[in-house]
Amino acid sequence: MGKKIYIADAENKDLIDYFKKNDKFEFVGASSDGEIVVNDVVKLQPDILVMEVMLAKLDGFAVFDKIKIMKDKAPKVIFISNLSHSGFVTKALQMGASYFMIKPITPENLETRINEILSSNISNQDNKQLDEKISNIFISIGIPAHIKGYQFLREAVKLAVEEPEIISSITKKLYPTIAERFETSSSKVERGMRHAIEVAWNRGKIENINNIFGLKIYNRNEKPTNGELIALIADKMLMDC
Repeated sequence: MGKKIYIADAENKDLIDYFKKNDKFEFVGASSDGEIVVNDVVKLQPDILVMEVMLAKLDGFAVFDKIKIMKDKAPKVIFISNLSHSGFVTKALQMGASYFMIKPITPENLETRINEILSSNISNQDNKQLDEKISNIFISIGIPAHIKGYQFLREAVKLAVEEPEIISSITKKLYPTIAERFETSSSKVERGMRHAIEVAWNRGKIENINNIFGLKIYNRNEKPTNGELIALIADKMLMDC
């Protein structure tokens, strides 16, 4: 039997139907009532809780807070919402959510995110937390997970955390290392990262970067280089350790 999944968004029929038919998962329930969600999750102990922020009676954040009594048995939580306010993403990250996805989302994309979260459990706790922190920062600053540059940048930040001096050899070492891991070329890695940063700037979420780092570093008319953004996020990861 697959991993147990509960969907706290009962009106989202596409997601419910998809996971009911998906033999890789065991669909255990759905509700849009926060109080029911808390009771169901404690009783059914799903591995994954996909949860809308806006629920009846208790919102998603209140539900998340209440199910923490389950401790090690608490599910991995993925928030989904059409409310993309940076404060929601930041709050979800601070509470310990595994991911925050902005609607509309496809069932297939959600499954990919779930698999990434579950596979990270194979690695040690520090690596899992690092992956989640990096992913949530990327979501907050507007880098979408479906583009190649997202994957390249995430791998680059992890490398820079493990080996900070690699930033001084971005062309000779960082790009080639990532290119080898993804079976591509250094030039495609560089272009993919640059495109991801341009997407974030075009989405106008520069203020989220400044909020995350507590400094007014960038404005609308200036973009960081690949190396600057990688170094900035890696430094934050190291300071938060």
